[in-house]
Amino acid sequence: MDPDDLDEQPQEPLQGPLLTEPISSLKLGPAITVPLEATLQQTVEVMQNRHLGCMLVVDGTGVLKGIFTERDLLTKVAGRKLDWTSIAVSEFMTADPESLQSGDGIAWALNLMCIGGYRHVPLTDDDGRPTGVVSVKDIVEFIVDLFPDEILNLPPDPRKKPGSDDVGGGSD
Repeated sequence: MDPDDLDEQPQEPLQGPLLTEPISSLKLGPAITVPLEATLQQTVEVMQNRHLGCMLVVDGTGVLKGIFTERDLLTKVAGRKLDWTSIAVSEFMTADPESLQSGDGIAWALNLMCIGGYRHVPLTDDDGRPTGVVSVKDIVEFIVDLFPDEILNLPPDPRKKPGSDDVGGGSD
């Protein structure tokens, strides 16, 4: 694709709320946790039933010790012959994950996700107890709410010029 083929649109830098709003302004649910001793089967069942992309793993005092994600399931568990009913999730979780607090900025969460390659970042209180999880999806929904006209009115294929009737995209 030749960049000159795209219509030049005036661009405003993405500033304001994305850089200044705290994570607490996102629409986040409560922290859903499992204990270190939870089995893979128990953990995956909770993830499936609640439609979660990750589970926060806590010790007996409720302090965050790890995160178990869909990616962990695919890269560390899938394809291995394991007894999911007897092996602990702690064997496959990412231990001591980086976390943020709800007062930290959304930009910090996005930065941590980009640098670390994460899709989920745990949120904790001052004592290290989980208060929630911020996901890439949460941030995308926040951006859509900020710019509804710009995002909801995007053409199906932004590479096509408006009014183009080239349905097949090929050349004659």
